[in-house]
Amino acid sequence: MGQVKVSINDRSYTVACGDGEEDHVRELASYINKQVMGLAQEVGQVGDARLLLMAGLMVADELSDALQKTKMLEQEIDNLSGSRASAVERTREAEDSVADVLDDAARRIEELARRIEAA
Repeated sequence: MGQVKVSINDRSYTVACGDGEEDHVRELASYINKQVMGLAQEVGQVGDARLLLMAGLMVADELSDALQKTKMLEQEIDNLSGSRASAVERTREAEDSVADVLDDAARRIEELARRIEAA
């Protein structure tokens, strides 16, 4: 099991993680640190616990928005997939109709050709 040292609000923390996840944990900690530092500039140093709580709420809000957008996009994909299936079916029906018309026209032409040859 790996361990990573990260810095949040100028304080170092050692965090355990799975082997190979060290870089990802560092990136996540860096993102949290940016949120905390931004909050500290806005509201001042109100304590690590409060800054981390506020940063956590901001990140949770971002996650909530992202999940909502993902759900909307999945719904849109489902709608488009349904529309595509409907369009494919209409295309098949149109192709069948065109094929029937062409078959009928070919029969008429063959019949006319036989009449002309017989005359």
